[in-house]
Order: sequence, then C-alpha cells, then structure tokens
Amino acid sequence: MRAIAITRPGGPEVLESAERPDPVAGPGECLIRVAASGINRPDVLQRKGAYPPPPGASDLPGLEVAGEIVAGDADALAAHGFKLGDKVCALVNGGGYAELCSAPVGQCLPVPKGWTLTQAATLPETCFTVWANVFDRAGLQAGETLLIHGGSSGIGVTAIQIAKALGAGVLVTVGSAEKAEACKALGADVVINHREQDFVTEARAATGGRGVDVILDMVAGDYIARGVQALAEDGRLALIAVQGGVKADIDAGLVLRRRLTITGSTLRPRSAAFKAALARSLRDKVWPLIEAGRIKPVIYRELPAAQAAEAHALMESNQHIGKIVLTW
Repeated sequence: MRAIAITRPGGPEVLESAERPDPVAGPGECLIRVAASGINRPDVLQRKGAYPPPPGASDLPGLEVAGEIVAGDADALAAHGFKLGDKVCALVNGGGYAELCSAPVGQCLPVPKGWTLTQAATLPETCFTVWANVFDRAGLQAGETLLIHGGSSGIGVTAIQIAKALGAGVLVTVGSAEKAEACKALGADVVINHREQDFVTEARAATGGRGVDVILDMVAGDYIARGVQALAEDGRLALIAVQGGVKADIDAGLVLRRRLTITGSTLRPRSAAFKAALARSLRDKVWPLIEAGRIKPVIYRELPAAQAAEAHALMESNQHIGKIVLTW
C-alpha cells in the first residue's frame, strides 16, 4: 500500500511517500480502505520525535481515518453493528496516513448521514477528545459556560458546536478577526482576541463577574494560572495539550476557596475499552445532533496525501480554521 512515513525527526519535509506491507486486522479489529485522513497536532509532535506511538501501534502517523471496511473480525463487526462494505470513520493509535489502516472495531463510528468520507475524517480525534475532557472529565452541563482556548482549531470548532447543541454557553479565545468571525458563525457567544484582550477580564465580565464553569485548555503554561482566575466557584479546567509550556505557577488559595478542579488527559495511550466506551457515548449523544444538522463539518483545506508535508506546514502556520484533511 501507499503510505506517508516519517523518515527522521524534523520539519514537514521529513514526511515522504513510501510503500508499506498491507496491515492485517487482528482480533477485535477491522481493516479500512482509507479515503481520507485527518491531520492533528499529535501528528506534528510525532513527526518531530516528541510523541512516539504507543507499544504495538504503527510507526506511521495518523490518528483518524474514514473509509470502507474491507476485512475484519466477523464477530466483533457483528457485535458493533458493522459489516464488510460499511462506510465508517475511526480513531486509531497510528497508521492513519495510509491507503489501508487497521482499527479496533469499538473505535469505529458510522459515517453520519449526509456527510462525505472526507468530512467524516474530521470527526474522530476531535469528538473523542472533546467528549472525554469537556463532558466526561469536566462534566459540562446545559446552562453552564465553557471557555475554549484556540476556538478556531479543529478541537475548538468541534467543542463550540457540541457544547452549544447541548445547551451550554460558549466563550472562545482566538488570534485574529477572521477566526473571531468564524467562531461566531459556529455559535460562540463571546469571542476574545487574545492578542488584544485579557481573557480573564473578558470572561468574568461576560459572566457578570461570576467566572466560567469549564475551561478547555490546550495552551497550558501561564494560561493555567490565568484560567484559575477566570473560573467560577466549583469550576473545572481540562488540560489537553501544552503548547505554551509545561510549567505553571497557580494561586493554590484560590483553588481552595473556589473549590476548583484542574484535570488533564491524553487520549492516545488509553485502552481500547476506554475508547470504545467513548465511541458509544458519541454514537448515542452526538451523532444524532450531527445527523440533525446541528453540528457541521469545518474543513479548511483538503490536500492529496502526497502533499502531507504541505499539510503539516499549514497546520504549524496556525492560519487554519477547522480541520486539514489528506485524501487518498
């Protein structure tokens, strides 16, 4: 099969087309003929040598795919309501930048009605991450407020739409007027340009001084200390990346007085059983919203798989709004 391999740690140019043996679906797995592969920040980190795949996973990058099931464990497929020929999207531990990819059947979801395979490839990594952190770990409820850092990112546009569809108020931080307009169009109630405004001041003003209930933070660094200041009593901060650094100096007294929770997680190392449970939650609670048109695909650019290096350079430029997708 054709694939995109990381030839050595480095910049986008180290991504090169390669021929690899076709993967084989093991017990509990299926084999997907890939039509499209989503691009995600962990792929960039892996390319740089900073995020190695977990034991047993493919060394090829790529954590989400969409395509057709062409082989697999018949019992596992039947147990999850799938069959050969079904169109699915899937969260995988690696190997997504390829024409064929094996995936645990429990981490597959049907392509939503009305969505193309390219559009469906934007769903797994963002939906699994948002559900696990915003709703499971941080427990966002209808009527509460969510502050999303990086509102125009793939994670951000997904979080905006799911939170709004489930009845929460949404605030976002962005870095440009264009990104601000995009987030407003997706339903964000308050948009804060972090280059011009202090998100703590703006978040507290927007909530009448109360603060927000949940923060989805992919920045870390000094954003954590500032996030603590922006939280309401019993507020929760969910950390999913450390783009701004791993060190934080927080006011522990404020955490105590306001009964705050700071939590974090990474999805890739979690067990197949954990991810399958997330898939069931998404199929039950989010997929109906997608099929009702309340959550829409946001694709910034589609590129042929051979242009994976260009796709990575585009992601690192931070110009994109929504997802970048490779097509096969």
